[in-house]
Amino acid sequence: MHAIKIAELTGHSNPIFSLELSQKPGILFTGGNDKGLVEWSLADNTFIKVMFPVPTSIYAIHCPVGYPLMFAGLRSGEVLVFDFIEQKITHRLRKHIKPVFDIKSSSKKDELLVASEDGTVTVWSFKTMELLHTVNVSHDTVRCIAIDPSEQRVAFGCRDNRIRIFDLNDYSFITDLEGHTMAVFSLQYSPDGQYLMSGSRDAQLKIWDAKTYSLVKNIPAHMFAINHILFHPNRPYFATASMDKSIKIWAADDFKLYKIISREKGYPAHVLSVNKLAWNGDHLLSTGDDKTIKIWGIEF
Repeated sequence: MHAIKIAELTGHSNPIFSLELSQKPGILFTGGNDKGLVEWSLADNTFIKVMFPVPTSIYAIHCPVGYPLMFAGLRSGEVLVFDFIEQKITHRLRKHIKPVFDIKSSSKKDELLVASEDGTVTVWSFKTMELLHTVNVSHDTVRCIAIDPSEQRVAFGCRDNRIRIFDLNDYSFITDLEGHTMAVFSLQYSPDGQYLMSGSRDAQLKIWDAKTYSLVKNIPAHMFAINHILFHPNRPYFATASMDKSIKIWAADDFKLYKIISREKGYPAHVLSVNKLAWNGDHLLSTGDDKTIKIWGIEF
């Protein structure tokens, strides 16, 4: 496996916490500790514009497939809804008063899930933008959300070290997965629904059986917190991003480590924490505290 840096996008003046591919091919959105959400062209790797200003940091961006909408979760607890057809913010979802850390959606249910530092996950209707449910997940922060491919289960990663599994149909509690010794920062189901991956501030990558919820494997994957886990859209690999400034690419079947992208390995990689990843085909996009977005060509 080979990795080569294709491009570097600069312009943010503060750490970047989120990046998300648009539903429209060739468009990327980023947000962080700046005062705006930024649009980039991946066709020629250039800045397009600031989509809209924000009063506080952006911690999460979500572009649901099949909807002309983008959601931005703010440090203030507010979620801004941008309509691509109307080209403006059409709704402001106000329920949380503490930071929003993750946003995911269920296309089967036409619902949006928003995770907050207040320990709850709010569920909103795509059709009306009305609040449908408030799920009490934890007494502490909910950092991340993962919905299984069949949209039967939803997993929440919490600051109290636990992963909490709920039924996506009625949001009833199913079970706790315990094993991490620090806050769970990232969750990702494998595309086949067989495994649930979890990454934590404890630097451990845990692989759980998504049916029995038993621990399949624990990997001491990084030196510091694992901020993001992301499967390749159509190849049997996944990538992890860490506070230790490295990106690692792993096999999805036997969990073998194939590639480390870091300064120590001779790559022009990030010099601070890597916070978020996105796969655009065989291009891996990464961003973090060093205010840059890097685009890596991966040859498998």
